[in-house]
Amino acid sequence: MSKAIEQKKVVVAEIAEKLSSSKSTIVTDYRGLTVKQSNELRKQLREAGVELHVMKNTLTRRATEQVGLSDLNQHLTGPTAIAFSNEDVVAPAKILYNFAKENKALEIKGGVVEGNVVGFEQIKELAVLPSREGLLSMLLSVLQAPVRNLALAVQAVAEKDGEAAPEA
Repeated sequence: MSKAIEQKKVVVAEIAEKLSSSKSTIVTDYRGLTVKQSNELRKQLREAGVELHVMKNTLTRRATEQVGLSDLNQHLTGPTAIAFSNEDVVAPAKILYNFAKENKALEIKGGVVEGNVVGFEQIKELAVLPSREGLLSMLLSVLQAPVRNLALAVQAVAEKDGEAAPEA
């Protein structure tokens, strides 16, 4: 086999590995971004532990077929940059969605979230979710509410009976 074919096989294997090990993969069309915008996007993604690669669609299609994600092929048209995150499912969606709102040249096409091929709408839903800390804060509030209500009820009963309310 020729050296070019061997190199392409290696690239396909690398893409397949990234697709299978990634928790979140987002396919974008970066056409129209300036070098400054592109560098800023890469910086934001890198800070969140997300890799951004410009990929050839034909090689990416072969890799998707190897890992059983051929439904992703519908998003592999035009110039394609793919963001891979091995750590956080939500981070690339948030960063890319917010960047695309400010820079109309970036278009989110679709992606793979925890092994499931998703479209733009599902990625948008992920992007608008509160952060992990925000969700934990909401959960804590929900868990505290019954205890707070019980304390208020005990205090009301104690006041009704004429006893001094215990101080919290």
